[in-house]
Amino acid sequence: MTETEKDPDLDGFTDATYAEAVSHGRLHGTLAHRLAVDILNGVYRPGDTLPFQLDSSEALNISRTPYREALKILAAKGFVDSRPKRGTRVRERTDWNLLDPEVMGWMFETTPTVEFINGLFELRLINEPAAAELAAERRTPDEVERMRHALEVMRIETLATESGRLADIDFHKTLLIATRNEVLISLNSSIAAAIAWSTRLKSTDPKDSRSSWQDHARVFEAIEAGDGRAARWSMETLVRLALEDTRRSQKRRENQMDE
Repeated sequence: MTETEKDPDLDGFTDATYAEAVSHGRLHGTLAHRLAVDILNGVYRPGDTLPFQLDSSEALNISRTPYREALKILAAKGFVDSRPKRGTRVRERTDWNLLDPEVMGWMFETTPTVEFINGLFELRLINEPAAAELAAERRTPDEVERMRHALEVMRIETLATESGRLADIDFHKTLLIATRNEVLISLNSSIAAAIAWSTRLKSTDPKDSRSSWQDHARVFEAIEAGDGRAARWSMETLVRLALEDTRRSQKRRENQMDE
C-alpha cells in the first residue's frame, strides 16, 4: 500500500485527525471510536475478524501500540474478543455493554434502532418511577433545593441549550442520590447518558419543541411534598412522554434520510 492509498477498513480518518489525536495522546481512543462505529454500522458483524494489528498499523503509519490499546477498550466494553492464533473477533450484540455511557454515545452517533430506543426507555420506566417514590420519602432539604435550582435553570435556559441539558441531568442525578439506594445510584451515569443523548436527538429538530419542563415540575412538586405515590406516577408520565418525543424525532430523522 502506498502513502497515498487508504485502508478501506479505516476510511474516515484523515491525516489531520491522526495528528490531532497523537498530539493529545489519545490515538487509541480515536481508533476505538472508529472501530466501534464501524461495528455498530455493520461494517464488521458478530463473528467477523477485525483487521490484523500489523496490517492496520502499517496502513495508519503508526505504531501497533495504539491499535492494541483500542482493541483493549473495545474488549472491556464487550465488543470484541481476542485470542491467540484466532485474531480479534466481534462478539454477539448480547455481549456488548450497552449501558456504558461511551457505548451509548456511539449508539446515538449512528442511527439507534427502534429496539434499542424502546429498551432504553423500558429500563428508565423500570427504575426511575420507583426511584422518584423513594426520593420523595428520603430526600434532604439540600437535595430539594438542588433539584429546585436545576428545574429553574431548565425553565429559563430550556433543553435547547447546553446549560439547560446539564441542569436536566443534574435534576435526575440528584433524584437518584436522594433514594439512598447505592444500587440505584450506581445507574446514574447510564441514566444520565440515556437522557443526554435522547435529548440531543430531539433537540436537533426545531419541530420537536414540546417542553418537558412541566413534566419535571410535577415530579419535583411531588418529591418536595413527600408524596411518593404522586412522584412515581409523575415520573412514569415524564418518561413515557419522553419516549413519544424521541420516537417522533427518530421517525422524522429517518424520513429525512430517505428523501
